[in-house]
Amino acid sequence: MMTDQPTQIRPGEELDTARLQAYLLEHLPGARGSLEVLQFPSGFSNLTYLLRLGEQELVLRRPPFGANIRTAHDMGREYRILSALKPVYPKVPQPLLYCADENVLGAPFYVMERLHGVILRTQPPAGLTPERMRGVCQAALEALVELHSLDYQKAGLGDLGRPEGYVERQVRGWIERYQKARTDTIPGMERAMEWLTAHMPSESGTALIHNDFKYDNLLLDPADLTRVMAVLDWEMATLGDPLMDLGTTLGYWAQEDDPPGLKRFGLTHLPGNLSRAELVEAYAARTGRDVSHMVFYYVFGLFKVGVIMQQIYARYQKGLTRDERFGVLIHLVREIGQKIQKAIETGQL
Repeated sequence: MMTDQPTQIRPGEELDTARLQAYLLEHLPGARGSLEVLQFPSGFSNLTYLLRLGEQELVLRRPPFGANIRTAHDMGREYRILSALKPVYPKVPQPLLYCADENVLGAPFYVMERLHGVILRTQPPAGLTPERMRGVCQAALEALVELHSLDYQKAGLGDLGRPEGYVERQVRGWIERYQKARTDTIPGMERAMEWLTAHMPSESGTALIHNDFKYDNLLLDPADLTRVMAVLDWEMATLGDPLMDLGTTLGYWAQEDDPPGLKRFGLTHLPGNLSRAELVEAYAARTGRDVSHMVFYYVFGLFKVGVIMQQIYARYQKGLTRDERFGVLIHLVREIGQKIQKAIETGQL
């Protein structure tokens, strides 16, 4: 079975190999040998590279070129989260080294262990039957429930965020981001800003939340796809309302009857998966949380995903990235806008 494979580095996203090699040999315990760098091609946010240093394989994460690295792409914060989580939530890679010196690669970065596993992207791996798909779906749900039940104070992450007023801050913050990145008038996105502001529920509680929990951020065991080896990409993790986290997952959770663009997010439309409504029901059964306002969290999740796609598209339009994948993202934002309109009008997930 194919695991997630690196490829050649995209133009404009190359690393200074000589400078990086010198830094690793000096600061990484046990490092030796020459350095080869490849890039993992998927993902739209922080850049991920495979490092082959002598006989050792490592993974490096750095902010995207042209992004504001001091806000949404805080490598030090992500490294700290992984370091605190590893002893209490084993489903994370082992972090190894953090570099705040921008003279090395032009931005802060960190290095972690390389795990070999399967990531579900747009094409299903061989042998992914509906029965096995159901097992993957249930394992993903259990990983999310486990995260939301974690004692974040005991893990040393009690100061990671400000959970009081989290829902209101998130709604306001994502509206501001959209307004700054807007390039086209999309009715569903415009309506979401008004509707979310007018329909905010009270906080449902506080948990450590991932904020980007979806299939292509899960590393599955190649020998047993129904086992989650690791949850990846912790750049947006914080303390906040766990139903906002579930809402983000629902925003990515496409079903068979959804527009084709929405099905790019990780095979949730394949037979064997729970529907969005079934996923919420199963989550509620395991956590005991009140999910009566779930349409709000779903609309928020859709809007948030739309804003992320809009921000990436705006960077592409301004010439800050040359990745051709980003040129079509505005069409995806339009599809998301249509889903928002439908959810608001029908009150259904």
